[in-house]
Amino acid sequence: MMPPTFTLLKTATRSRARAGILHTLHGDIPTPVFMPVGTQATVKSLTTDHLRTLNVPIILSNTYHLALRPGTDLIAELGGLHHFMNWDRPILTDSGGFQVFSLAKIRKIKPEGVMFHSHLDGSKHLFTPESVIDHQRNLGSDIMMPLDICTPHPATHAQTAHDLDITLQWAAQAKNHWEPDPRNQLLFGIVQGGIYPDLREKSATALQTIDFPGYAIGGVSVGESKAAVEAQIRHTAPLLPDDKPKYVMGLGEPENLKFAIDEGIDMFDCVLPTRLARHGHAFTATGRLNIKNATHTRDPQGLDPTCSCGVCTTYSRAYLRHLFMAKEMLGPTLLSLHNIHFLIQYVTQIRTQILEGTR
Repeated sequence: MMPPTFTLLKTATRSRARAGILHTLHGDIPTPVFMPVGTQATVKSLTTDHLRTLNVPIILSNTYHLALRPGTDLIAELGGLHHFMNWDRPILTDSGGFQVFSLAKIRKIKPEGVMFHSHLDGSKHLFTPESVIDHQRNLGSDIMMPLDICTPHPATHAQTAHDLDITLQWAAQAKNHWEPDPRNQLLFGIVQGGIYPDLREKSATALQTIDFPGYAIGGVSVGESKAAVEAQIRHTAPLLPDDKPKYVMGLGEPENLKFAIDEGIDMFDCVLPTRLARHGHAFTATGRLNIKNATHTRDPQGLDPTCSCGVCTTYSRAYLRHLFMAKEMLGPTLLSLHNIHFLIQYVTQIRTQILEGTR
Protein backbone atom coordinates (compact mmCIF):
# COMPACT_ATOMS: atom_id res chain seq x y z
CA MET A 1 0.00 0.00 0.00
CA MET A 2 1.34 3.44 -0.97
CA PRO A 3 1.90 6.00 1.80
CA PRO A 4 -0.43 9.04 1.99
CA THR A 5 -0.07 11.37 -0.97
CA PHE A 6 -1.22 14.57 0.65
CA THR A 7 -1.25 16.16 4.11
CA LEU A 8 -3.74 18.98 4.61
CA LEU A 9 -2.33 21.45 7.14
CA LYS A 10 -4.90 24.23 7.23
CA THR A 11 -7.94 25.63 5.46
CA ALA A 12 -8.51 29.37 5.21
CA THR A 13 -11.25 30.96 7.28
CA ARG A 14 -12.68 33.21 4.55
CA SER A 15 -12.39 30.92 1.49
CA ARG A 16 -11.75 27.32 0.45
CA ALA A 17 -7.99 28.00 0.18
CA ARG A 18 -5.81 25.25 1.65
CA ALA A 19 -2.19 24.84 2.71
CA GLY A 20 -0.74 21.36 2.58
CA ILE A 21 2.17 19.11 1.68
CA LEU A 22 2.27 16.82 -1.35
CA HIS A 23 4.55 13.84 -0.69
CA THR A 24 6.65 12.43 -3.56
CA LEU A 25 9.71 10.24 -3.97
CA HIS A 26 11.95 13.22 -4.76
CA GLY A 27 10.72 15.40 -1.91
CA ASP A 28 7.78 17.05 -0.21
CA ILE A 29 6.06 19.89 -2.07
CA PRO A 30 4.44 22.74 -0.09
CA THR A 31 1.05 23.61 -1.52
CA PRO A 32 -0.42 25.65 -3.07
CA VAL A 33 2.36 25.47 -5.64
CA PHE A 34 3.09 26.89 -9.08
CA MET A 35 4.98 24.51 -11.40
CA PRO A 36 7.13 26.03 -14.17
CA VAL A 37 6.91 24.12 -17.44
CA GLY A 38 9.99 22.41 -18.85
CA THR A 39 8.34 20.82 -21.89
CA GLN A 40 11.45 19.27 -23.41
CA ALA A 41 13.38 18.59 -20.19
CA THR A 42 14.28 22.25 -19.85
CA VAL A 43 12.53 25.35 -18.59
CA LYS A 44 13.31 27.57 -21.55
CA SER A 45 16.44 29.73 -21.18
CA LEU A 46 17.09 28.62 -17.57
CA THR A 47 19.42 26.08 -15.96
CA THR A 48 18.39 23.78 -13.14
CA ASP A 49 20.70 25.79 -10.88
CA HIS A 50 18.58 28.83 -11.70
CA LEU A 51 15.46 26.92 -10.71
CA ARG A 52 16.96 25.79 -7.41
CA THR A 53 18.00 29.37 -6.64
CA LEU A 54 14.40 30.43 -7.26
CA ASN A 55 13.20 27.76 -4.79
CA VAL A 56 11.16 26.00 -7.45
CA PRO A 57 9.89 22.83 -5.74
CA ILE A 58 8.58 20.97 -8.82
CA ILE A 59 8.59 21.33 -12.60
CA LEU A 60 6.49 19.85 -15.39
CA SER A 61 7.71 18.07 -18.53
CA ASN A 62 5.86 16.74 -21.56
CA THR A 63 5.52 13.04 -22.35
CA TYR A 64 4.54 13.53 -26.00
CA HIS A 65 7.54 15.71 -26.85
CA LEU A 66 10.06 13.60 -24.94
CA ALA A 67 8.69 10.37 -26.44
CA LEU A 68 9.33 11.75 -29.92
CA ARG A 69 12.69 13.35 -29.11
CA PRO A 70 15.02 12.02 -27.76
CA GLY A 71 12.80 9.02 -26.87
CA THR A 72 11.88 7.77 -23.41
CA ASP A 73 13.87 4.54 -23.86
CA LEU A 74 17.02 6.62 -24.31
CA ILE A 75 16.19 8.75 -21.26
CA ALA A 76 15.66 5.59 -19.21
CA GLU A 77 18.98 4.21 -20.45
CA LEU A 78 20.68 7.40 -19.27
CA GLY A 79 19.24 7.17 -15.76
CA GLY A 80 15.77 8.69 -16.09
CA LEU A 81 14.58 12.24 -16.55
CA HIS A 82 15.92 13.56 -13.22
CA HIS A 83 19.46 12.44 -14.03
CA PHE A 84 19.15 13.38 -17.70
CA MET A 85 18.36 17.02 -16.91
CA ASN A 86 20.24 17.33 -13.59
CA TRP A 87 17.14 17.97 -11.48
CA ASP A 88 16.87 16.35 -8.06
CA ARG A 89 13.43 17.67 -7.10
CA PRO A 90 9.99 16.38 -8.13
CA ILE A 91 8.79 16.28 -11.73
CA LEU A 92 5.25 16.01 -13.05
CA THR A 93 4.84 14.71 -16.59
CA ASP A 94 1.67 15.35 -18.54
CA SER A 95 0.30 12.70 -20.86
CA GLY A 96 0.16 14.30 -24.28
CA GLY A 97 -3.54 14.99 -23.81
CA PHE A 98 -3.02 18.71 -24.39
CA GLN A 99 -1.36 17.86 -27.72
CA VAL A 100 -4.60 16.11 -28.69
CA PHE A 101 -6.01 19.65 -28.55
CA SER A 102 -3.05 21.73 -29.75
CA LEU A 103 -1.97 19.39 -32.58
CA ALA A 104 -5.49 18.54 -33.76
CA LYS A 105 -4.51 18.84 -37.43
CA ILE A 106 -1.92 16.06 -37.21
CA ARG A 107 -3.66 13.51 -35.01
CA LYS A 108 -6.55 11.08 -35.19
CA ILE A 109 -8.46 9.83 -32.16
CA LYS A 110 -9.15 6.11 -32.21
CA PRO A 111 -10.87 3.90 -29.61
CA GLU A 112 -7.49 2.46 -28.63
CA GLY A 113 -5.64 5.80 -28.40
CA VAL A 114 -4.37 8.73 -30.44
CA MET A 115 -2.40 8.41 -33.66
CA PHE A 116 -0.08 11.37 -34.11
CA HIS A 117 1.81 12.32 -37.22
CA SER A 118 4.99 13.66 -35.66
CA HIS A 119 5.33 17.45 -35.89
CA LEU A 120 9.06 16.77 -36.39
CA ASP A 121 9.14 14.40 -39.38
CA GLY A 122 5.60 13.21 -40.06
CA SER A 123 6.19 9.69 -38.74
CA LYS A 124 3.23 7.91 -37.11
CA HIS A 125 3.10 7.30 -33.35
CA LEU A 126 0.20 5.65 -31.53
CA PHE A 127 -0.24 6.81 -27.93
CA THR A 128 -2.46 4.47 -25.90
CA PRO A 129 -3.48 4.67 -22.23
CA GLU A 130 -0.98 1.91 -21.50
CA SER A 131 1.91 3.19 -23.63
CA VAL A 132 1.64 6.65 -22.07
CA ILE A 133 2.10 5.06 -18.63
CA ASP A 134 5.09 3.10 -19.95
CA HIS A 135 6.66 6.26 -21.37
CA GLN A 136 6.29 7.96 -17.99
CA ARG A 137 7.75 4.93 -16.21
CA ASN A 138 10.77 5.34 -18.46
CA LEU A 139 10.97 9.01 -17.54
CA GLY A 140 10.72 8.21 -13.82
CA SER A 141 8.55 11.24 -13.05
CA ASP A 142 7.06 11.63 -9.58
CA ILE A 143 3.54 12.43 -10.80
CA MET A 144 2.14 11.21 -14.11
CA MET A 145 -1.06 11.92 -15.96
CA PRO A 146 -3.25 9.53 -17.98
CA LEU A 147 -4.03 9.99 -21.66
CA ASP A 148 -7.15 12.10 -22.11
CA ILE A 149 -9.02 14.15 -24.69
CA CYS A 150 -8.87 17.88 -24.08
CA THR A 151 -12.02 19.00 -25.90
CA PRO A 152 -11.62 22.38 -27.61
CA HIS A 153 -13.95 25.32 -27.07
CA PRO A 154 -16.54 25.79 -28.43
CA ALA A 155 -17.87 22.24 -28.60
CA THR A 156 -21.39 20.85 -28.42
CA HIS A 157 -22.64 18.93 -25.40
CA ALA A 158 -22.82 15.80 -27.56
CA GLN A 159 -19.21 16.10 -28.75
CA THR A 160 -17.95 16.86 -25.26
CA ALA A 161 -19.86 13.90 -23.82
CA HIS A 162 -18.45 11.61 -26.51
CA ASP A 163 -14.89 12.75 -25.75
CA LEU A 164 -15.51 12.34 -22.02
CA ASP A 165 -16.70 8.75 -22.38
CA ILE A 166 -13.47 7.86 -24.18
CA THR A 167 -11.40 9.76 -21.61
CA LEU A 168 -13.03 7.88 -18.72
CA GLN A 169 -12.41 4.54 -20.41
CA TRP A 170 -8.78 5.48 -20.96
CA ALA A 171 -8.49 6.59 -17.32
CA ALA A 172 -9.62 3.15 -16.13
CA GLN A 173 -7.18 1.44 -18.50
CA ALA A 174 -4.32 3.67 -17.31
CA LYS A 175 -5.11 2.96 -13.65
CA ASN A 176 -5.23 -0.79 -14.30
CA HIS A 177 -1.88 -0.65 -16.10
CA TRP A 178 -0.23 1.53 -13.44
CA GLU A 179 -1.52 -0.16 -10.30
CA PRO A 180 0.45 -3.45 -10.41
CA ASP A 181 3.75 -1.54 -10.73
CA PRO A 182 3.39 2.02 -9.32
CA ARG A 183 7.17 2.49 -8.71
CA ASN A 184 6.48 5.30 -6.21
CA GLN A 185 5.01 7.32 -9.08
CA LEU A 186 1.66 8.98 -8.43
CA LEU A 187 -1.06 8.87 -11.09
CA PHE A 188 -3.63 11.66 -11.13
CA GLY A 189 -7.04 11.51 -12.79
CA ILE A 190 -8.09 14.36 -15.10
CA VAL A 191 -11.60 15.82 -14.94
CA GLN A 192 -12.91 16.82 -18.37
CA GLY A 193 -16.37 17.89 -19.52
CA GLY A 194 -15.87 21.29 -21.13
CA ILE A 195 -18.22 24.06 -20.02
CA TYR A 196 -21.02 21.63 -19.12
CA PRO A 197 -21.61 21.22 -15.35
CA ASP A 198 -23.36 17.86 -15.71
CA LEU A 199 -20.41 16.43 -17.61
CA ARG A 200 -17.93 17.81 -15.08
CA GLU A 201 -19.96 16.09 -12.35
CA LYS A 202 -20.06 12.84 -14.31
CA SER A 203 -16.29 12.98 -14.81
CA ALA A 204 -15.46 13.80 -11.18
CA THR A 205 -17.73 11.02 -9.88
CA ALA A 206 -16.40 8.38 -12.27
CA LEU A 207 -12.75 9.23 -11.59
CA GLN A 208 -13.26 8.90 -7.85
CA THR A 209 -14.80 5.48 -8.42
CA ILE A 210 -11.64 4.51 -10.28
CA ASP A 211 -9.70 6.09 -7.35
CA PHE A 212 -6.55 8.10 -8.04
CA PRO A 213 -3.95 9.56 -5.64
CA GLY A 214 -4.80 13.05 -6.92
CA TYR A 215 -7.10 14.85 -9.34
CA ALA A 216 -6.65 17.49 -12.01
CA ILE A 217 -9.14 19.79 -13.71
CA GLY A 218 -8.30 19.75 -17.40
CA GLY A 219 -9.82 21.43 -20.42
CA VAL A 220 -9.70 24.99 -19.10
CA SER A 221 -7.97 27.88 -20.87
CA VAL A 222 -8.64 26.27 -24.25
CA GLY A 223 -10.47 29.20 -25.81
CA GLU A 224 -13.24 30.02 -23.36
CA SER A 225 -13.67 33.33 -21.55
CA LYS A 226 -12.13 34.11 -18.16
CA ALA A 227 -15.62 33.92 -16.65
CA ALA A 228 -16.16 30.46 -18.13
CA VAL A 229 -12.80 29.24 -16.80
CA GLU A 230 -13.71 30.51 -13.34
CA ALA A 231 -17.14 28.91 -13.54
CA GLN A 232 -15.62 25.52 -14.37
CA ILE A 233 -13.16 25.73 -11.48
CA ARG A 234 -15.78 27.00 -9.04
CA HIS A 235 -18.16 24.18 -9.97
CA THR A 236 -15.62 21.34 -10.18
CA ALA A 237 -13.24 21.91 -7.26
CA PRO A 238 -15.80 21.07 -4.53
CA LEU A 239 -16.63 17.81 -6.35
CA LEU A 240 -13.12 16.48 -5.68
CA PRO A 241 -12.03 14.85 -2.40
CA ASP A 242 -10.46 17.18 0.16
CA ASP A 243 -7.94 14.57 1.34
CA LYS A 244 -6.19 14.51 -2.04
CA PRO A 245 -4.37 17.18 -4.08
CA LYS A 246 -6.38 19.24 -6.56
CA TYR A 247 -4.63 20.54 -9.68
CA VAL A 248 -5.79 22.93 -12.42
CA MET A 249 -3.83 22.47 -15.62
CA GLY A 250 -2.68 25.52 -17.58
CA LEU A 251 -3.11 28.49 -15.20
CA GLY A 252 -0.37 31.13 -14.97
CA GLU A 253 -1.83 34.63 -14.59
CA PRO A 254 -1.49 35.86 -10.97
CA GLU A 255 -5.17 36.78 -10.72
CA ASN A 256 -6.15 33.32 -12.04
CA LEU A 257 -3.94 31.64 -9.44
CA LYS A 258 -5.46 33.72 -6.66
CA PHE A 259 -8.99 32.82 -7.76
CA ALA A 260 -8.23 29.10 -8.04
CA ILE A 261 -6.44 28.97 -4.69
CA ASP A 262 -9.45 30.57 -3.02
CA GLU A 263 -11.58 27.82 -4.60
CA GLY A 264 -9.42 25.13 -2.96
CA ILE A 265 -6.93 24.32 -5.73
CA ASP A 266 -3.43 23.19 -4.72
CA MET A 267 -1.38 22.97 -7.94
CA PHE A 268 -0.97 24.91 -11.20
CA ASP A 269 1.31 24.91 -14.23
CA CYS A 270 1.74 27.20 -17.21
CA VAL A 271 4.27 28.16 -19.89
CA LEU A 272 3.21 31.80 -19.47
CA PRO A 273 6.07 33.20 -17.30
CA THR A 274 8.81 32.14 -19.72
CA ARG A 275 6.74 32.73 -22.87
CA LEU A 276 5.96 36.28 -21.77
CA ALA A 277 9.61 36.80 -20.85
CA ARG A 278 10.77 35.86 -24.34
CA HIS A 279 8.57 38.66 -25.69
CA GLY A 280 9.75 41.25 -23.17
CA HIS A 281 6.81 41.11 -20.78
CA ALA A 282 7.20 40.95 -17.00
CA PHE A 283 4.85 40.48 -14.07
CA THR A 284 4.99 43.30 -11.55
CA ALA A 285 3.05 44.27 -8.44
CA THR A 286 1.21 46.90 -10.51
CA GLY A 287 0.47 44.72 -13.52
CA ARG A 288 2.23 43.46 -16.64
CA LEU A 289 5.12 45.55 -18.00
CA ASN A 290 6.53 45.60 -21.55
CA ILE A 291 10.25 46.28 -21.19
CA LYS A 292 10.55 47.09 -24.90
CA ASN A 293 8.50 50.27 -24.55
CA ALA A 294 10.54 53.38 -25.32
CA THR A 295 9.58 54.88 -21.95
CA HIS A 296 12.16 52.54 -20.36
CA THR A 297 15.09 53.72 -22.52
CA ARG A 298 16.64 55.81 -19.71
CA ASP A 299 14.82 54.31 -16.75
CA PRO A 300 17.32 53.57 -13.95
CA GLN A 301 14.90 51.74 -11.65
CA GLY A 302 14.62 47.98 -11.39
CA LEU A 303 12.01 45.96 -13.23
CA ASP A 304 9.73 45.86 -10.17
CA PRO A 305 10.84 48.06 -7.25
CA THR A 306 8.89 45.86 -4.83
CA CYS A 307 10.60 42.62 -5.96
CA SER A 308 13.59 41.08 -4.18
CA CYS A 309 14.81 38.83 -7.01
CA GLY A 310 18.36 39.17 -8.30
CA VAL A 311 17.17 40.69 -11.56
CA CYS A 312 15.22 43.51 -9.94
CA THR A 313 17.95 44.31 -7.41
CA THR A 314 20.77 44.26 -9.98
CA TYR A 315 19.65 45.47 -13.42
CA SER A 316 17.90 48.64 -14.55
CA ARG A 317 14.94 48.76 -16.89
CA ALA A 318 17.17 50.68 -19.28
CA TYR A 319 19.67 47.81 -19.41
CA LEU A 320 16.97 45.16 -19.76
CA ARG A 321 15.38 47.09 -22.62
CA HIS A 322 18.79 47.38 -24.29
CA LEU A 323 19.18 43.59 -24.17
CA PHE A 324 15.90 43.08 -25.97
CA MET A 325 16.52 45.79 -28.55
CA ALA A 326 19.95 44.24 -29.21
CA LYS A 327 18.37 40.75 -29.36
CA GLU A 328 20.74 39.45 -26.71
CA MET A 329 19.85 36.06 -25.23
CA LEU A 330 20.39 37.36 -21.71
CA GLY A 331 17.23 39.47 -21.94
CA PRO A 332 14.73 36.56 -22.05
CA THR A 333 16.78 34.71 -19.43
CA LEU A 334 16.63 37.59 -16.95
CA LEU A 335 12.92 38.20 -17.46
CA SER A 336 12.25 34.45 -17.15
CA LEU A 337 14.09 34.45 -13.83
CA HIS A 338 12.00 37.37 -12.61
CA ASN A 339 8.64 36.05 -13.83
CA ILE A 340 9.10 32.63 -12.24
CA HIS A 341 10.35 34.23 -9.02
CA PHE A 342 7.30 36.48 -9.04
CA LEU A 343 4.81 33.59 -9.32
CA ILE A 344 6.64 31.36 -6.84
CA GLN A 345 6.70 34.18 -4.27
CA TYR A 346 3.12 35.19 -5.05
CA VAL A 347 1.84 31.69 -4.25
CA THR A 348 4.20 31.30 -1.28
CA GLN A 349 2.84 34.51 0.28
CA ILE A 350 -0.72 33.22 -0.08
CA ARG A 351 0.30 29.94 1.55
CA THR A 352 1.83 31.85 4.49
CA GLN A 353 -1.38 33.84 4.89
CA ILE A 354 -3.41 30.62 5.01
CA LEU A 355 -1.12 29.11 7.66
CA GLU A 356 -1.12 32.30 9.73
CA GLY A 357 -4.89 32.57 9.56
CA THR A 358 -4.87 35.97 7.87
CA ARG A 359 -6.60 34.80 4.67
